[in-house]
Amino acid sequence: MEKSVVVRRETNGDDVVEGEALFAQLKVLSLELLSLSQTPQKDPAVIPELLSLLRRSPPSSLQSFFHYTLFPLLLLLDAAVACRSQGGVVPYRVSDKVAEGVVSCLEELLKKCHVGSVDQMVVIMKKLTSGAVLTPSEASEEFREGIIRCFRAMISGLVPCVDDSCECKRALGWPQLSDRGDYQTQVSESDLETRECLLAFLQSQSALAAVGHWLSILLKVADAEASRGHRGSAHLRVEAFMTLRILVAKIGTADVLAFFLPGVVSQIAKVLHVSRAMISGAAGSVDALDQAIRCLAEFLMIVLDDEANSSALGISDDDSKLQKNESAHSVLDKLRSLTIKSQGQSDELLTETTSQEIVKTINVHEKSSKKLSGDSFRVERTKEWLENTTSHVNKLLCETFPHILTHPAGKIRWGFLAAIRGLLSKSPRSLKGARLVMLECVCTLVVDDSNEVSVAAQETLDHLFSERSKYHVESDITKIFSRLLERLPKVVLGNEELPALSVVKQLLVVIYYSGPQFLADHLQSPITASRFLDTFALCLSHNSAFTGSLEKLIAERPTSSTGYLPSITELKVGFRETSRNHTESDQGKLVISETSSFMLPRMPPWFSYVGSQKLYEMLAGILRLVGLSLMTGLENDGSLAVILDIPLGFFRRLVSEVRAKEYNGKDWQTWCNRTGSGQLVRQAATAACILNEMIFGLSEQASDALSRLLRKSRKGRDNELSWEVSWNQGAKTHLIDCVGKILHEYQSPEVWDLPVDQTDQHISLHFLRDTAMLHQVVIEGVGVFSLCLGKEFASSGFLHSSLYLLLESLTCSSFQVRNASDSVLRLLATTSGHPTVGHLVVANADYVVDSICRQLRHLDLNPHVPSVLAAMLSYIGVAHEILPLLEEPMRLVSQELEIVGRQHHPNLTLPFLKAVAEIVKASKNEACLLPDQAKSYSDQVKTKATDAITLAQERGSDSEDKFNEEEWENILLELNRSKRYRRTVGSIASSCLVAATPLLASSNQVSCLVALDVIEEGVVALAKVEEAYRAETETKETMEEVIEFASLYQLKDYMNATDDGADENRLLPAINKIWPFFVACIRNRNPVAVRRCLNVITRVIQTSGGDFFSRRFRNDGHDFWKLLTTSPFHVMTPKSLREENKSVLRLPYRTISESASSSSSSIAEVSSLKVQAALLNMIGELSKDKRSASALDAVLKKVAGLVVGIACSGVTGLREAALNALRGLACVDADLVWILLADVYYSLKKNRDLPLPPSPEFLEISTVLPPPPEDSPGRFLYVEYGGRSYGFELEFSSVETIFKKMQSLVFADQMSC
Repeated sequence: MEKSVVVRRETNGDDVVEGEALFAQLKVLSLELLSLSQTPQKDPAVIPELLSLLRRSPPSSLQSFFHYTLFPLLLLLDAAVACRSQGGVVPYRVSDKVAEGVVSCLEELLKKCHVGSVDQMVVIMKKLTSGAVLTPSEASEEFREGIIRCFRAMISGLVPCVDDSCECKRALGWPQLSDRGDYQTQVSESDLETRECLLAFLQSQSALAAVGHWLSILLKVADAEASRGHRGSAHLRVEAFMTLRILVAKIGTADVLAFFLPGVVSQIAKVLHVSRAMISGAAGSVDALDQAIRCLAEFLMIVLDDEANSSALGISDDDSKLQKNESAHSVLDKLRSLTIKSQGQSDELLTETTSQEIVKTINVHEKSSKKLSGDSFRVERTKEWLENTTSHVNKLLCETFPHILTHPAGKIRWGFLAAIRGLLSKSPRSLKGARLVMLECVCTLVVDDSNEVSVAAQETLDHLFSERSKYHVESDITKIFSRLLERLPKVVLGNEELPALSVVKQLLVVIYYSGPQFLADHLQSPITASRFLDTFALCLSHNSAFTGSLEKLIAERPTSSTGYLPSITELKVGFRETSRNHTESDQGKLVISETSSFMLPRMPPWFSYVGSQKLYEMLAGILRLVGLSLMTGLENDGSLAVILDIPLGFFRRLVSEVRAKEYNGKDWQTWCNRTGSGQLVRQAATAACILNEMIFGLSEQASDALSRLLRKSRKGRDNELSWEVSWNQGAKTHLIDCVGKILHEYQSPEVWDLPVDQTDQHISLHFLRDTAMLHQVVIEGVGVFSLCLGKEFASSGFLHSSLYLLLESLTCSSFQVRNASDSVLRLLATTSGHPTVGHLVVANADYVVDSICRQLRHLDLNPHVPSVLAAMLSYIGVAHEILPLLEEPMRLVSQELEIVGRQHHPNLTLPFLKAVAEIVKASKNEACLLPDQAKSYSDQVKTKATDAITLAQERGSDSEDKFNEEEWENILLELNRSKRYRRTVGSIASSCLVAATPLLASSNQVSCLVALDVIEEGVVALAKVEEAYRAETETKETMEEVIEFASLYQLKDYMNATDDGADENRLLPAINKIWPFFVACIRNRNPVAVRRCLNVITRVIQTSGGDFFSRRFRNDGHDFWKLLTTSPFHVMTPKSLREENKSVLRLPYRTISESASSSSSSIAEVSSLKVQAALLNMIGELSKDKRSASALDAVLKKVAGLVVGIACSGVTGLREAALNALRGLACVDADLVWILLADVYYSLKKNRDLPLPPSPEFLEISTVLPPPPEDSPGRFLYVEYGGRSYGFELEFSSVETIFKKMQSLVFADQMSC
C-alpha cells in the first residue's frame, strides 16, 4: 500500500535559486490556468506542461507554492463539476480532457504537498465531494477515478502531529492488512510543528458528518460500477475500496467508526454476495474483491477490537491492555511525575492501583464526553450494543466466508487469509460467534493449491496452537471436529463438490494439527470409533454413485447412447484416471508410489461418480491419519487391531452369508437376487477401501506425502506434533499381525467364489459389476500391504499366500480386475527386489506349481486352474525357467485331455490346450538351444581328449597315470546333467504332443487350431532334442575312447548311470501317431483348420524328412487331392444347364448346391479358393526342399496332373499358387512337367507356329505329342495322370501364360534346380 515519506526541507542558496525558478514557471502556468477558467479551450497545452512540472519538482520546493498552485486548479475543477452537475449540454464548457488533466495535476500536487490548515482541507474536501457524487452518465470514468485518487492522496498525506497528547496518536495511520506499496506519498516537514493537526480534526465531532458522507460515497461508487456489468470500471472499484481502507485507517478509532459499522459492513457484504455469481466485469474483479475483503476486516478489527471493547466484554484489568487515548496518556504523565513517599509499598500493589485509576479516569472521560454530545455520531459501546452488533456481524461472516473460501483466484484466498488472521488476532472474543467458521477457513487454506497461501495458513495455525490459551483453540477444535464430522456425509453425498472438498480439507487439517493423541482418544470408545468409521463408510459407499451431478454421470458412461461415436465429453475423459494424476498439484497428492506406474492405493471405481481424485485423496488422508494415530505412542499399542475389527466385520458377515448359501444348497441366481446380498458385497468393498487406506497410512510414502501437504512451512510445532511411528519390534509385529488378519479375510474362498461372469444363471449385471469392484479393491489392498511391509511382506509368508491369487486374477473377465492384478504383481516384484514379474514367479515357482498341481487334482472344485496355468505361462513368459517343474502338471493336463477327461470337463478343454501351447512353446525354445550347446561341448571334449591322448603317447608307457581322473569325472557329470535336462525337455514335448494330437480331429475350430500350434512347436522340439542326442552320443564315444586309453574303468559307472535308451527315438513314432489325425482334420473340411493343417504338415515333413511320408501320401493322399478336383465355382452341370436353357443368377461368394446336406454347401467360394491355394503352396514348398521332396515320389504324376489342370484353367485366383507348385515339381522332374504343359499347349495351337526340331534326328512335336483322340478331345495327358476335375475348364490364354512363364523360369535353365 501507500507509504508517506516525510521530506525535511533544508534551506540553502541552491534551494533559493531552485525555488525562484520554480515560482517563475508556476506563475506563468497559473496565470494561464486562470485565463483558461474564464475562457475554456478544448485542448490547451498548459495542463500537460503543469503536470510535467509537478512531477519533476521536489516536494520541499513545491510545498512553498502549494496555495499558489492549488487555487487555479480548484477553480477549474469547480467549473468542470458545475457544468456537468447542472445537466449541461454536451460538449461541456470544460472538456473531458481538460477536466481529467486538472484532476491529474491536483492528485500530483496533493501527493507531494500537505494541506496547510483545516479550512483548506474543508475546501478541498467540499470540491472533491461535489465531483465524487457525479454519476457515470454525467462524468467520464477517468474523471471520477481521478477525483477518488485526489481524495486518497490528500488523506494519505495526513500525518500525526508532534504533540504526544493529541488524539491523532490513536489513529493507525495505514491499513493493517497492507501488502505492498502501490503509491508513495511524499510530504514536507517544514510546518509540522506549527500547523494544525488535521488527523485530530478528521476524528473530531465536527468532521464526522463529512467522514460518513465520504464513506457512503466510496461505497456507492463501487456499487454503481458493479451494477453497470461489463461497462463498469474495475479500476474505479479498486480505487474506491483502497481509498476507503486508507480513510478508515486514518480515523483508526472505534469511537468514531462504531456509528458507521452497520452501513459499511452491510454494503461490503453486498459486494461479497454479488461476487459469488459474477466471474467477469467490474463485479467479478479479483482486485476489487480482494480490497473489499481487506476493507471489511480492517473496519471490524478497529471497531470490534477486544481491547477497545474490554469493558463491554467484561475483561478484567489484568488481562486488558492500556487504552491508547488522551485520558490514558494524561494519567500516565501525572503518575510518572509523582514520587512514592512510602518506600515499602510493593510494586504489585502500585500497579494494581494505577490500572484501576486509569480505567476509572477513562470511563469518566468517555461518559462526560457522550453526555455533552447527545446528538453526535458517536455510540455508547455497551455490552448490549456489542452483543447486538456482533450477532449480526457473526451471522454475516458465517454466511459469507465459506463462499469466499472456494473462490478460484489465489489472490482472493490470500487476502481472505490475511483478513481472517487479522480478525482472529484483534477480535477473538468479540467475534467468538464466527471464530469457529474462521478457524475452519484457515484449516481449508492449509491445503490450498497455492503454495503461498498454504504456507501462510500453516504458519497462522501454528501460531494459534502455540497460544491456545489466548485463542481458546482447544475447545474450538473439539467443537469444529464434531461439527465437521456431522456435516461430512451430507456434503459428500450432495451434488456440489467444492463444499464437500472444503469440509474434508478442514477435517483433515483439524485432525493433523490436533496431534495423534487427539484422534486416538476419540477412538478409544468402541461406540465413537464405530460411528467415526461408519461415517466414512457412508461417504465412500456405493450410494455416492447416485449423488453426482448429471455432467459427471454422462462423463462416466462407458459408451455414448446417442450415436456410434463417443461424445465430446467422453473423448475428453477417455484417459481420465491417467490425466488426473498429471494435472493435480504435486503438493496435493497423498498417493505417491515410485515403484509402480499404477498408483496405489487409488480411488475406488464407484467413487468417480461423486467427486474428483482430490476429494478422495483428502478423505483417504483422514483414514491414513487414523492408522497413524493408533500406532503412534506406546499407550496405543494394540488398539489398531481393535479398530480394524469394525470394517472387517462386513467381510465376515459376507463370508458367513455365502457359507449359509452353500449349506442350504441355493444357487447363485437365487442368492444374488435376494434382497440384501448386493448390499453385503458393496459394504465389503467399502470396508476394503477403508482398510487399505488405514494400513497405507503407516507406510513411508503416506507419511512423506502428508508432511509435504501439511508441513510446507519451515516454522511449526514439529516437536509437539509428532506423527512418526517408533518402529520397534513390538510395533512391527503388531502391524504384521494386523495385515495377516486382513489378508485372511481377503483370501477367503467365499469372497472369490462370488460370480463375476454371466453364466447360465441369470444374475444381474449390477451384481456382477459390484463383485468385480470388490475383487479389484481387495487386489489393490495386497499391493498396499506390500508397500507398507516391504521385504517383510515376503518373509511373513504373505507373498506366497497372495501370489497364486494374483495370478488367478489375470484370467478374470473384468478388465479392471486384470489390470489391478497386473499392476500389483509388478509392485510385488519391485518391493521384493526382482526386476520383473517373471523373476518373482521363478523365485516362488515351487510354491506356485505346487498350488496348481494340488488344484488340478480337484477340477470340479477349481475349474479355473487351466486358465490360471495358461495365463501365468503366457503373461509372465517364464515357462522355460520353470520347465523341469512342469512335468507333473503336464502329466495331469494330459489326463484331462484324454477322452474320459474331456467328457467329464468339456468346458476345460480349450484352457488346458492353451496351457499346453505355452508349455510346448517353452520346450521348443529350450530345445532349440540344446544342439548348439551339445555340439559345442562335444567339440570341447574332443579337443581336450585329443590333446591328452597325444601328450600321453609322446610321454611313453606311464602316460595313463597322467590323466586327471577328477577332471574327467566332472566332464562325465556335466554330460549326464545335460542328458537329464534333454530328456526332461523331450519328455515334456512328447507329453504335449500326446495331449494335443487327438484334438486335431475336433470339430471345434479354436481347439483344432491350438492343437495344430502345439503339434508344430512340439515336432520342432523333438527334432532338436534328437539332434542334441546325436551330439551327446559323439561326446560319449569320445569319453569311451579316453576311458579305454587311460584305463579309467571306474568312470563307466558314471557313464552308464543315465543310459536307458528308451527315449532317444521320439520324433518318428510321434509323427506316426499324429498322421491319422492330420488326415481326419483334412476330412473335416473346416477351411481355417485345413489351411492351418496344411501349413503344419509342410513344417513337419520338412523337419522330419520326406521318406517317412511317401507311403502315407500314397495311401491317404486321396483326401488331400480331393480338395483340388473341383473348382469352388463349379455348380451346374452342362446337362442341367441344357434342361434349364437359361443362366443361373449366383451370388459371388456362396455356392448353390443341389444337395442341401452337402458338407461344402456352407463354405464360401473364397474360403475354398484359399484352401486350394494353401494345398498348392504345400506341394510347392515340399517339392523345392530336397529333404522333403521324396514325400511326393509315390504320387508325383497324379499331383503334377492336378496342378497342371488347375494352372491351365480359367480360375485366375489359383494361378500364382499353381505356378509356384509347378516350379517346385519341376525341381523333382522337369521333363514330366514340360510334357504335361506342352501336351496341352501345342494341342490347343493345332499345328500353328509349332517350333521345328533342333536337328533332323529329333522328331517333330506333333509326332512326339500326338493330339488327343477325336472321340474324346479333352483326354490330355494331365487328365490321364491326375484324373477328371470339375470346373477347371481349359482356357488357352491361361495355358499360354503358364507355359511361357515356365519356359523362361524353369525349362530354359533346368540346372537351376
